[in-house]
Amino acid sequence: MVASADRRESFGVDSSLFHHRKSKTSANKQGKDANKGKQSSDVAVYTISVVGGYENQGYKRDDLQSGDGGLAKPPLGSMADGDGDDDQSKGKFKMSPKEKWRILKNVSTISLAFMVQFTAFQGTANLQSSINAREGLGTVSLSAIYAALVLSCIFVPTFLIKRLTVKWTLCLSMLCYIPYIGAQFYPRFYTLVPAGVLVGLGAAPMWAAKATYLTQTGAVYAKLTDQQVDGIVVRFFGFFFLAWQTAELWGNLISSLVLSSGGHGGGLGDNSTMLSEEELRLCGSNFCVMGNHAIDNLERPPDSEIFEISTIYLTCIVLATIIIALFLDPLSRYGEKQRRADSQELSGIQLLSATAYQLKKPYQQLLIPITIWIGMEQAFIGADFTQAYVSCALGIPSVGYVMICFGVVNAICSLLFGTIMKYIGRLPLMVLGFVVHSILIWILIVWRPHPNNPKLFFTISGLWGVGDAVWQTQMSGIYGTLFRRNKEAAFSNYRLWESAGFVVAYAYSTHLCARKKLYVMGVVLFVGFVGYIIVEIRHSVKARRLKRLADDPKSEPLPDETVNETDDEKDDIDDEIIVTHL
Repeated sequence: MVASADRRESFGVDSSLFHHRKSKTSANKQGKDANKGKQSSDVAVYTISVVGGYENQGYKRDDLQSGDGGLAKPPLGSMADGDGDDDQSKGKFKMSPKEKWRILKNVSTISLAFMVQFTAFQGTANLQSSINAREGLGTVSLSAIYAALVLSCIFVPTFLIKRLTVKWTLCLSMLCYIPYIGAQFYPRFYTLVPAGVLVGLGAAPMWAAKATYLTQTGAVYAKLTDQQVDGIVVRFFGFFFLAWQTAELWGNLISSLVLSSGGHGGGLGDNSTMLSEEELRLCGSNFCVMGNHAIDNLERPPDSEIFEISTIYLTCIVLATIIIALFLDPLSRYGEKQRRADSQELSGIQLLSATAYQLKKPYQQLLIPITIWIGMEQAFIGADFTQAYVSCALGIPSVGYVMICFGVVNAICSLLFGTIMKYIGRLPLMVLGFVVHSILIWILIVWRPHPNNPKLFFTISGLWGVGDAVWQTQMSGIYGTLFRRNKEAAFSNYRLWESAGFVVAYAYSTHLCARKKLYVMGVVLFVGFVGYIIVEIRHSVKARRLKRLADDPKSEPLPDETVNETDDEKDDIDDEIIVTHL
């Protein structure tokens, strides 16, 4: 469900700021009396309405009142009441309790589609640094993907979602992955790099549309079931990442089975290539991309095997698009069409200005380092760890098996963390992610990989999946919680800075040895976690002040508690979702 205000999402994910109001009109009362004892829960009707007539023009001067010649907010009651044909025009949408099952079906559909989609992409990306290692072609193509994603995050998501709606934005964006998989049949700089740019252009609106869909349907589900909105949204994200991370399993299983059946290179089986101790000393933190082409385990597999893998992956991309097109309900069920009709079109420059304005928010600034870290750690496990540790010591066919461990653990933890977050809070989980990755960085610096100890490869891969599950589930929830006013812009910024982390990691991949990469990652992780802690402290202080104001509306904030107009607290106070049980 979306409010009609321009470029503004109607839902927050802080349930303490939502209120319930039962309809007390005489007509409803008479209807209830006439049907008393005859209605069951199956035929009950919920009217969910969005309150607050807020129009946002570039997010600037939000506090203007009509008397000053600016924007005016109508009284809360002006959009809360109304019936008949005016309901939808005033932001009200009636639905039965069974709608919650439809919402769960849609969450499952989008999760399944992304799992199939990234079975193809993750499987391909994990092999790039190994099968296209010559002149760094694989990592350059990956860098092109995320460099294009940075620009796409600024210009494309809101523009495309407004024109096509969330559902069809997902379909079009998924099709953008086809040329990159197809380029594996003829990998050259002039085929892989442009195809990678197209993937980057499509990825930003795809992820923004996914995040918008999950947060909005999560808010509707929470109100229908009378649960906390933030808990439901985090659980939806947790379920999504459970399915998404299993793509690591299926994609890597496909590649490993195909490559192992061809008997190429090293592996965990009898056909592993035995390296000398001198060659093994070049693996691990001592690995340098430019100086290790003579290692037998890094030879490119036969083209026939790569073509077979790519054909399977192309089929997955097409199937994922069909799933979205046929089985996902559009957000128009919750007011997307009304929102698009009421909103004013923005030019590309205005979209850039609105997205850049998001960077003025203190919370966003403090979260930039930890968001960059998320991109860097994913790039490391998918490119540097697979090449410097797994491929170098065990052989290319073992990459898939080791990454399966990462995907399975990541998927399980994504679901687990999304569920237990409502019991222990977000901070303990974030501390867990920080501690796990800090320890792993130190281990990878001192560890010397050897094929005689294959269990260590799987252990490190699995533990890295634990940390990644924390960042994936909790950071999505943080962005949805802090930036309610415009979720599309907020999640676009999330993808922007995450993509910046990918670009940085891939850019220095061929120039720095693994040891120096780990030092850089350790610094970024520490700085990012400190920024996150500051955000948690500031948000906790604001939450206490809002609770005090809610208990005593006449109380005034202390001088040092003045509301900063650059964050979304005003929306927290002014917006309501009212559930009327008829």
